[in-house]
Amino acid sequence: MLKKGLLTGLIAISASVHASETEDMDTSPPSPWESQVEFGYQSNSGNSDSQALNSRFEGSYTSGQHRHTGEIKYYLSEKDGEADKDQLSINLQSDYKISPDYYLYANFKGLNTKYSAYFNDYTFSGGLGYQVSNTEKLLLEVEFGPGFRYQDPNLDEIDDDDLILPETVQEPIIRTNVNMSWNALDNLTLAGEVTVTAGHSNTRVDSEVSVTNNITEEIALKIAQSQQYLDRVPPGLSKTDSVFSINLLFSF
Repeated sequence: MLKKGLLTGLIAISASVHASETEDMDTSPPSPWESQVEFGYQSNSGNSDSQALNSRFEGSYTSGQHRHTGEIKYYLSEKDGEADKDQLSINLQSDYKISPDYYLYANFKGLNTKYSAYFNDYTFSGGLGYQVSNTEKLLLEVEFGPGFRYQDPNLDEIDDDDLILPETVQEPIIRTNVNMSWNALDNLTLAGEVTVTAGHSNTRVDSEVSVTNNITEEIALKIAQSQQYLDRVPPGLSKTDSVFSINLLFSF
């Protein structure tokens, strides 16, 4: 009788401990939503009085075979108290998995500004994507497909150092995109992206490499170097433009 009572007590204690551990574990499925916000600021004083603000918002939703991502970038530069550059860019994409490694994509990229070389610069593209690797450590994707490009030059604001030609562009294009993200360490991520947009008027190559160091689970420091290359530019200008930025990144 004593043994039976002891066995019953041990079973009850074990069940209680197991129930407590189950309550502590988060068994809810991960959210299909992910988002990031970036902010960067630069101020110059002395011989020149200028301030620059750049911000970025990115959100993604993944459910089943569908993945939707959106990115908005805003850049504002002021010189001597007046706006010098005001630029908004949007990048939207929807993907549909047709196999474990392949997916179909549709992409839109737009740029709007009234202070730079183009009032509007739009690119539409659709095609096939292939995930070379899709693990927690390494993501490597390659995309290829046809599309259409529309560019409306801002003839009133073109300067001698603007990398454009004063002509309205409406043409078919071929787009290739390579995207990579590698979690080298638990708190360190190396990323890179290269997009080639080829059309009759010009071939453009946009590239960016970045290093992200997590300060906490939600806050990180991001250092990025981006570059734009055009194979056809006005006489006397370089075909390459580069931007270096240091931003704080907040993940939700």
